[in-house]
Amino acid sequence: MTRPTRSESRAVDEAWPPLPLAEWQDTYATLHMWTQVVGKIRLAQLPLVNHWWNVTLYVTPRGLTTGTMPYGQDALKIDFDFVDHRLDVETSRGAGFSTPLEPRSVADFHRAVMVGLHDLGMPVHIWTMPQEVEAAIPFDEDEAHAAYDRDAAHRLWRILVQCERVMGEFRSRFLGKCSPVHFWWGAFDLAVTRFSGRPAPAHPGAPFLATWVAREAYSHECSSCGFWPGGGPVPEPAFYSYAYPEPQGYKEREVRPEAAYYSTDLFEYLLPYDAVRTAVDPDTMLMAFLESTYDAAADLGGWDRAALERHADPSAA
Repeated sequence: MTRPTRSESRAVDEAWPPLPLAEWQDTYATLHMWTQVVGKIRLAQLPLVNHWWNVTLYVTPRGLTTGTMPYGQDALKIDFDFVDHRLDVETSRGAGFSTPLEPRSVADFHRAVMVGLHDLGMPVHIWTMPQEVEAAIPFDEDEAHAAYDRDAAHRLWRILVQCERVMGEFRSRFLGKCSPVHFWWGAFDLAVTRFSGRPAPAHPGAPFLATWVAREAYSHECSSCGFWPGGGPVPEPAFYSYAYPEPQGYKEREVRPEAAYYSTDLFEYLLPYDAVRTAVDPDTMLMAFLESTYDAAADLGGWDRAALERHADPSAA
């Protein structure tokens, strides 16, 4: 077992650690592709669930997981361990394998995973072209992305643990249709989405994503929020919230906290992660953002809030 470094030990004690994008961009790009390799295995093994909920990963006490995936009459599970920095594959047959998370190319990582599954007698075929990225290199040809900063990966996981906890509380307050708190490997974000129950107009599509994929994702009216490590028009990690379709007046709505703002480039509200991280009460600040942006979507969109929301704690009954 690999012992955590001194900086990793400090991160364990810091619930909301710093994660400046410039310090780990190369690791981010590599890890993004690694999660896509694993996410596409989940995509290949599970039947379609509404809005592509079948493809997502989930936060664990050590990293990210596919959860149980069927394989014929057997099952397998793949976990990213950001404590001991390895990828663990387990099967219902009692066999499995591990491969290290270390500086290595996407091609090498892809090869190790696929060879390992083949040796277990559980080969999986995936489309090796990455999704939702501008410069897409097939996994089996990608020697360009090969960085891995253990400390940065560990801090990312620590942040996801906190986000999953607060977003899980936010999710519990809704009685209507709502997604799990799950990790999207396409855009590399943790999200939870509430639905009004009404169909939405056909989605016009999104950059680097097939229109039919976007239309399944946004088939019904929703309010979605989450955490994104940043990139492109957002230079630093941030929380986001948006509505589809966006109701009239949404962008002009006052939301909390004061640090939140509406991005006309992304058509969503943003709250810088550092504002939450450095707050006296990060949980309260983040919950205010989640609740107030949902309020804007639900009020202006005419949602049946009385029927969709939990207004009392059932444990107090």
